[in-house]
Amino acid sequence: MKHILIIFIVLLSFSDAFAQKSDNQDIVQIGNKLFIYVPGEDDFIDPFEVDQEGKINLPEVGSVHVAKKNITQITTELKPVLSELFIAMDDFYVEIYSRDIFINVLGYVNNPAQVSIPDNGNIQMVIAKAQGLKPGAQLDRLQVRRDDQVIEFNYKAYLDTGDVSILPKLQSADTVFVPVSPLLGNVQIDFDAQTLSATGDASDNSAITILGEVHNPGSFSYKESMTILDALMRAEGVTRYADVTKIRVIVDKEPVIFDLKAYLDKPTNSNMPLLEAGSTIYVPIIVDDVNTTSRTVYIMGEVQKPGAYEAADSTNFLDILANAGGPTRFAETRHIKILTPAGESILFDLQGYSEGTVVMKVPDLNPGDVIFVPEKTDVNEKSWLKIPTKRAIKIIGAILSPGRYEWSNEMDFTDLLAHAGGPTKGANINDIKIVRNGDVTKRFDLEKYTISDGKIELPQLIAGDTVIVEELPVDPGDNKSQWIRQESSKSIYIMGQVGAPGRYAFNDNMHFIDILAAADGPNGSADIRNIRITHRNGNKARVSKLDLAMYFETGDETLFPDVLPGDTIFVPEKDKDWLRTPKERVVRIMGAVQKPGRYNFDDTMSILDVLAEAGGPSNSALIDKIVVVNHSCCKEQSRIFDLEAFIKEPNSANIPVLRAGDTLYVPDKGQDLMSQFKDNFLDFVTILALVIGL
Repeated sequence: MKHILIIFIVLLSFSDAFAQKSDNQDIVQIGNKLFIYVPGEDDFIDPFEVDQEGKINLPEVGSVHVAKKNITQITTELKPVLSELFIAMDDFYVEIYSRDIFINVLGYVNNPAQVSIPDNGNIQMVIAKAQGLKPGAQLDRLQVRRDDQVIEFNYKAYLDTGDVSILPKLQSADTVFVPVSPLLGNVQIDFDAQTLSATGDASDNSAITILGEVHNPGSFSYKESMTILDALMRAEGVTRYADVTKIRVIVDKEPVIFDLKAYLDKPTNSNMPLLEAGSTIYVPIIVDDVNTTSRTVYIMGEVQKPGAYEAADSTNFLDILANAGGPTRFAETRHIKILTPAGESILFDLQGYSEGTVVMKVPDLNPGDVIFVPEKTDVNEKSWLKIPTKRAIKIIGAILSPGRYEWSNEMDFTDLLAHAGGPTKGANINDIKIVRNGDVTKRFDLEKYTISDGKIELPQLIAGDTVIVEELPVDPGDNKSQWIRQESSKSIYIMGQVGAPGRYAFNDNMHFIDILAAADGPNGSADIRNIRITHRNGNKARVSKLDLAMYFETGDETLFPDVLPGDTIFVPEKDKDWLRTPKERVVRIMGAVQKPGRYNFDDTMSILDVLAEAGGPSNSALIDKIVVVNHSCCKEQSRIFDLEAFIKEPNSANIPVLRAGDTLYVPDKGQDLMSQFKDNFLDFVTILALVIGL
């Protein structure tokens, strides 16, 4: 009986443990998908995904928090809520459809994003969902960030070995961060693995540092059992000037001398120092072994293998050049120099000699001579030191490729302009300035030159000159910001009732209509019959007038005055010229009219035109007693005009003559005594009729 009790207790404990484990497996996490069965409801056919906040969004219910709860808890909470909304809930149940988890992947990947993977997925699946790593990602420093915890691991070691245990287990809402290699610096560039390898592939304290006379010095990753030979091969071997007998190896701050030559003669483990992480290898130069005998010739600059070479009596310039591997593709073979110990400089044009365009002898070489092959001048590289000032011309301003260019007397202005890519779209090619010794010595109109059929000469340039091509205002509507860059002597001003008043560049090739169009033309309030132009380019200012409406009516080009830079164009406003128009050019209209005032008048108009301009007589006007006051040079007189009679029997002969400067007065009924009497009499008759009726 005792044994049976013990077995029962053990089974009970095992059952509790199994139940607890089962409950843990049923815990819902962010990213999981739940299937909720509600019979007969189409909205519950698809599974519901648990979002970042641990919620699902149910139809008719809204958001419900389910993360970190087991299936039993979720079922218990949802059933009474859904039972109020849906019927036939007897078969209702909840189950985990899939155990996907959300992982944020950031850093140096092709597509940083939030990805969904199975709960048993790993880092490689996350990286694949992010479309892989970018070239230059630091594989040995990948991170998994979980709340405040940062887990760092070596992804490259996993790729080398396939050991899955290196990869940390992922949980929902984790962030996988891929850092960039510090070798990229602070500017992102495109490169491949070979480029990374050529400049070293390590940056931490475990790196092996190799410097001195090796072909590719740098910091390289340390690997177990790495030897000095491995490290030197990683740096692409030693140079021809390396002192291989005195290689210094610093391991744990203790320097050791390593004789590579002795090791290669008799390889043993005893004379091979062991490397450790963080070691430094220095290969010194063997200065004394460079051949400096009395038959040595030196070659330097843009050749494949610069250095010192022993020259026999029959050795010439081409032999030494060939022994040095020949010029590089960056060599300027037109200006190779041979410097002698006596200080003489011999210039040799190898390109001209090889093409047969230059007849010259291959220079003889003597011990101690130095051959210098200079670097070719690259127009794409802004290196001012390569071209001295006395051999260069500067071109600045509105040019596609402004800069400093080598100059030759065989070149002309168009050669320089073409070499710099030509002017930009907004360049002022009508006033190009040539500055020499700090002064503007020439102004050149390129547009005139192109249409002159050779009648205009190009400006003569010499080395040291500066060519300035100014830029025109970009937007006529916002040209104020360009004024400081625009000379007033090259500008014209337009003010008043135009779309965009301001200051505009102007030259001899432009017309009055051009500058008016640049200012967006007259607006709706403009008085185009009275445009004024102030001419300031002479000894004294003068004003001319333009009737633009007359031009549009007749097309007569002679109406336009000649305008030049410095002039001012003013377009006045209609109906706002009482003070601007003299009295000799207007007619005054007063009294019982709709709009009394001063109106412009010419000989083609009559009293009827002026009355119409003033809106016509008012309701209380005495139109049969309109007074016309003539102000003539000889005698002033007034006449009465009966508009009422004229309307009944129109006769132009009865219309009095009206001239500019006259006054027109329309009296009001209240000012006429007879009208007052008539009105009073009518009132009296009306009252009398009322009394008799009573």
